[in-house]
Amino acid sequence: MSLFLDSAIAAEAEAAKKLGWVKGITTNPTLLGKSPLPVETILKQLAQLTPGPVFYQLMASEFDEMVAEGRTAFELIGKQTVLKIPASLVGFQVVAALAPEIPCAVTAIYSAAQAAVSQEAGAKYAIAYVNRATRLLGDGVALVREMASVVAGSNTEIMAASIKSPQEAVASLQAGAHHLTLPLAMLQSITNHELSAQTIDEFAENGRGILQST
Repeated sequence: MSLFLDSAIAAEAEAAKKLGWVKGITTNPTLLGKSPLPVETILKQLAQLTPGPVFYQLMASEFDEMVAEGRTAFELIGKQTVLKIPASLVGFQVVAALAPEIPCAVTAIYSAAQAAVSQEAGAKYAIAYVNRATRLLGDGVALVREMASVVAGSNTEIMAASIKSPQEAVASLQAGAHHLTLPLAMLQSITNHELSAQTIDEFAENGRGILQST
């Protein structure tokens, strides 16, 4: 299981790096569109701020252009590249074409059938938008569970995105997600619990350690 930062902001990537347990960075066109910097600059910055994968989502819509865009992204990011390719007829064709040379993730999946095609096309990741699927379909966690069942035993791993609470994050993992990608605030939020804070305060008030004076 790995936790990823979902962001295209270098300062957030730097903060995630300092946490020490965030394994990579996912981006999407919306996140990249919020920055005034050129996309190429952002991707290079992000690649320098994580030792792990950097996910880039293709914007082209035709097969040849998508393949060319994917290879261009690989030239920019290098071996850290994971291409996010939307689930569609042409998208799965692109995955099949590029997966032997560049790791691919199929994104915007809303059915277990699409997860099955992701596996057959050679995708390394199949991405479910959990909260969005709950709003549109009724139960995003159930979607994760169905996807995980379909790809069990294969080389395709489930990544849960669109997570809006620690409870939703845990439910996604319990449903079979291999990875989560979360905004920085959510990554920070899942480290805390009010009872943990209370216990820490009690230790600080009543305890002793090697750095405290006798």
